[in-house]
Amino acid sequence: MDQTLYFILLIALCSVSECVQRQYHFINVRKNWTEAQRYCREKYTDLATVENMSDINELKKSVSDGGVQYVWIGLQRTGVDQWQWSSGEPVLYQNWDPTQPEGRDDCGIMVDGKWGDLPCSDKRNFICNKTLCSVSECVQRQYHFINVRKNWTEAQRYCREKYTDLATVENMSDINELKKSVSDGVQYVWIGLQRTGVDQWQWSSGEPVLYQNWDPTQPEGRDDCGIMVDGKWGDLPCSDKRNFICNKRPVFVSQEKNWTEAQSYCRQNHSDLVSVTNQTENQQVARIISDNHLSGSHVWIGLSRVRDLWRWSDQSNSSFRYWNTSEPDLNIAGENCTVAEPKAQGQWSDFSCNQEYPFVCYEDKLIVIEQNLTWSEALRYCRQNHVDLVSVQSEGMQRRVMNVVRRASTAAVWLGLRHSCTVGLWFWVSGQTVCYENWAIDDSDKCDSAVRSGAVQSGGHQRWISRPETDRLNFICSRYEE
Repeated sequence: MDQTLYFILLIALCSVSECVQRQYHFINVRKNWTEAQRYCREKYTDLATVENMSDINELKKSVSDGGVQYVWIGLQRTGVDQWQWSSGEPVLYQNWDPTQPEGRDDCGIMVDGKWGDLPCSDKRNFICNKTLCSVSECVQRQYHFINVRKNWTEAQRYCREKYTDLATVENMSDINELKKSVSDGVQYVWIGLQRTGVDQWQWSSGEPVLYQNWDPTQPEGRDDCGIMVDGKWGDLPCSDKRNFICNKRPVFVSQEKNWTEAQSYCRQNHSDLVSVTNQTENQQVARIISDNHLSGSHVWIGLSRVRDLWRWSDQSNSSFRYWNTSEPDLNIAGENCTVAEPKAQGQWSDFSCNQEYPFVCYEDKLIVIEQNLTWSEALRYCRQNHVDLVSVQSEGMQRRVMNVVRRASTAAVWLGLRHSCTVGLWFWVSGQTVCYENWAIDDSDKCDSAVRSGAVQSGGHQRWISRPETDRLNFICSRYEE
């Protein structure tokens, strides 16, 4: 059995935008760099990433305590004077020994805090890290294996309708979770990889591919859609029928706030406090709470009592409830907001809204883009990066628009609504005619020299208005497939 010394350091690596927590693990076994990388990815997250001098000092202490001089870290050379971390992140902070790197070798070691290069075939001890969550919030993907065979586009549509999207992968921990989710006997599964150009890939969500785990023979460059085989990636024709994996991402926020503050935070940074409309969603929320909330105290969800009626913050029309025994109370003490209780198997209780607890937000498929673009530019942006400008075909979708449009920095926000003076009607860019309407004033048939498009007010009653298409406004993209 490997003799492994775990020197666990919990540190916060803070930038202006976020703080990331990593646990560092010194491994007192000698392996070459590739073997060390594989070991770290299987057991933890990856070979160690170093972002500041505080990291260096902590890692020096861990190594000296083990009586070891040379240790592999996650540095690897990708070109002449070009280095990156094993995780795929760029090397922004550097601490090379003055005589290093020599330029002959491709793998990075640390010696008394200074970096150097050595042949990757050398056998050395090494340091792994395990990435946890940000100090303020944890985004955890829940993977769902779908035991139905579809082509890539059909799989993407299914995931966007039922969950959030085809699976996104950001580290080796995600790979391991994906492998666990796949049913026995299934070899190839679609994930969210799609090719956008020569040697250029992105995730179905529109996110760039920063972490990569291609099979050594892949991608071949002939096909445009990504599959996973035993954790490794490859490309196949998008028309192939395969099983696939979806992900859904509730967001656990560890900051303690009262219910109203938690609601505001979720609406400003995500979509809303989480709504729980069935037992499957309830299990998902309970899991993310149990996985990320170690203290076991109460956690806010989006259910509150308004005039003796229980309503979801996002106006979801669901009667699903999971109350604890004898809950809810009869509103004697003003207990009008709902918590999930980890120590009671996630069952719900009503509490005073002024209490301060962590909470769970959810991500919507509607995204406010705070760039000021013309209507045509906004349409192009949404179609390149998401699915389309939003179409509002029901009161329910209008409520979702109202939830997210508050984040806009302009008084009106573009919708996917277009007017044709030639035939005298409005239509959605998704192809549907306008049945549901929510106009602020009846200027919907106004025709003048400017081509007009539809926008929604970001304040007030958030109704629709007609604006010249050359106006520059924020806009709402949709991830819904029609």
